[in-house]
Amino acid sequence: MNERILIIEDDHSILKLLQRSLAYEGYIVDTASDGRSGLNLARDHQPDLVVLDWMLPGMDGLEVCHRLRTGGDVPILMLTAKDTIQDRVQGLDAGADDYLVKPFNLDELLARIRALLRRTQPEHIPVYRFVDLTLDTGSRQVSRAERLVSLTHKEYELLELFVRHPKQVLTREVIFDRVWGYDFGGESNVLEVYIRYLRQKLESGGEPRLIHTVRGVGYVLRENP
Repeated sequence: MNERILIIEDDHSILKLLQRSLAYEGYIVDTASDGRSGLNLARDHQPDLVVLDWMLPGMDGLEVCHRLRTGGDVPILMLTAKDTIQDRVQGLDAGADDYLVKPFNLDELLARIRALLRRTQPEHIPVYRFVDLTLDTGSRQVSRAERLVSLTHKEYELLELFVRHPKQVLTREVIFDRVWGYDFGGESNVLEVYIRYLRQKLESGGEPRLIHTVRGVGYVLRENP
């Protein structure tokens, strides 16, 4: 879902510039030209970020910022012509997350908006799927169709390497380096042992084999031998 950005700015030319630019970037944009209207919009349509001018008619940006902050933790980027250190401190103390002085560079403003939105977004925890195999890197839970598969720590790391590189032949050297972190030596059969364990657990319900041997090279995760 696209993020919603609220712009509170009384300079019509700046307001239109920001509205067009942010809409072009794919954001949903709400606009207000005074503080009270902005607060009402924020209440009715919860924004993901607020771009807020300091010098507003009636209720100034500092008061708006304070009220927004007491009502929630929405990221606030303050725009202002005030550029002294004391002004910046005052704006940040009022609850702003970032501060940009007018005249500003549009690319910099867009970059700061992206950075603020990234901070508030939950960390993406990937879930890998291959055929009927699912591996959740957050819970470290593995399933084959609807059947949960219990793996040891090293078995899980080995399987995760395969699902991150499906249909790609992984050499013994690459697997040793990524999973065990050092070279076991050419005669070690520890990899074969763990591959056997994985196959037994992944196929215990009668499912078809997914981890296949590529003779003289290594192993590959794919549907067919």
